[in-house]
Amino acid sequence: MSPAQPSICDLSRAELADWCQAQGLPAYRADQIRRWIFGKRVDEFASMHDVPASLRETLGQQFALFSSRVIRHLTSQDGTEKLLLELQDGNHVECVLMREPKRITVCISTQIGCGMGCVFCASGLLGLERNLSSGEILEQVLRIDRQLGPDERITNVVVMGIGEPLANLPALLKVLQTLNEKGGMGLGARRITISTVGLPDQIRKLAETNKPYNLAVSLHAPGDALRNQLVPVNDKTGIQAILAAADDYFARTGRRLTYEYVLLGGINDAPQQARQLAALLRGRNAHVNLIPMNDVEELPFGAPGAPRTDSFRVVLESAGVVATVRKRKGADIDAACGQLRLHAIQQNVPSA
Repeated sequence: MSPAQPSICDLSRAELADWCQAQGLPAYRADQIRRWIFGKRVDEFASMHDVPASLRETLGQQFALFSSRVIRHLTSQDGTEKLLLELQDGNHVECVLMREPKRITVCISTQIGCGMGCVFCASGLLGLERNLSSGEILEQVLRIDRQLGPDERITNVVVMGIGEPLANLPALLKVLQTLNEKGGMGLGARRITISTVGLPDQIRKLAETNKPYNLAVSLHAPGDALRNQLVPVNDKTGIQAILAAADDYFARTGRRLTYEYVLLGGINDAPQQARQLAALLRGRNAHVNLIPMNDVEELPFGAPGAPRTDSFRVVLESAGVVATVRKRKGADIDAACGQLRLHAIQQNVPSA
């Protein structure tokens, strides 16, 4: 694989069809190629047996099927798996596989690093390096897909890894189309969740797709004063502007919003703060996902403990706000966003 080769995953179905026609081939060859990539899990163009040999050779000359390399693959005691991928420019990105009895979920990243500056998150400790291309994002799904057994299929995708997805919206929308469409991964929009720190203009642009993707807004505080400290970009928007955009998203798509709330012991987990959060969300079709802080060695925060977490949830539910506590998965393999990448950079992990 030449470093200069573009990834075929960067091409949409229409772009691949155009490429085929430019080679003097019928457009249906694009669907044939995509069936091998998304349905039959091939790792090289040479394995596409019903594609003409000359086309396979041309594909190999002009494209990389995978432009990334798996340099670490960790498996947790609870079955969670995490991959650290090295990209062509030497940067690293993470993706996670989470197995549950009735679903197989992939968590993917959209940027190298993050520029949002959330003080409790490992993803942004080294700042933002760059956006990922649509192919680099999509390859994460395909890399995970190739870890599955022959009878296993990805059922859900969550865009909750490293980076702010809506800050890389053009690339993300291209990926969502491939995940959603029948000739790609064929996942219904309701099986795709996008997590955002809350960028109002971008939330509205996402709504304009008229696709009922699940939207999760990372709130983490019931008021602007505390949120400005925890999520510095909040001082450019404010919670009310974010809620207004979220309300517009619900009106356009009909999808209930999820508000994510990382519980930081002694900081945002008091009963009074739970009551403030309930007042903020009362009357909205909303679900609060409480997330006890994943310990990160480099950060001075910790989870509040099960009793305090449960008390926070009870306050919300008593006020009529639906709330759940997220199950912690992959704690023994640095599964919190950005941890594996951070440690790889610190340890100067060599390429595979």
